Amino acid sequence: QVSLVESGGGKVQAGGSLRLSCAASGLTFRLYDMGWFRQTPGKEREFVTVIKWSGGSTYYTDSVKGRFTISRDNAKNTVYLQMNNLKPEDTAAYYCAAHLAGPKSAGGLQYPNEYPYWGQGTQVTVSS
Repeated sequence: QVSLVESGGGKVQAGGSLRLSCAASGLTFRLYDMGWFRQTPGKEREFVTVIKWSGGSTYYTDSVKGRFTISRDNAKNTVYLQMNNLKPEDTAAYYCAAHLAGPKSAGGLQYPNEYPYWGQGTQVTVSS
């Protein structure tokens, strides 16, 4: 049974930093592309970033480029999201998701329906 568990969310002032973690189990982690999405009430889930199974490729949505960094530790079955210079508009529930490496791994993997496995989410609140 696949399980993804996010942690590290919380409340921070604008300009602050948080580091999210997503611990995976029940899958061969090194074979999965790992993504982070976020969602606010009433809005669709939004792509934030992805790191490919090989670890060599990462993609970011424009609004977080230069502020957020995704990384993975295959030995710990964990993907991280370092978020710096946080802004109030970053406030959302953040979700990690897993996609088994395959033909679609060459693409951006920016759509939620490309990921079959999801965590329960962790809330990030940025105050001005």
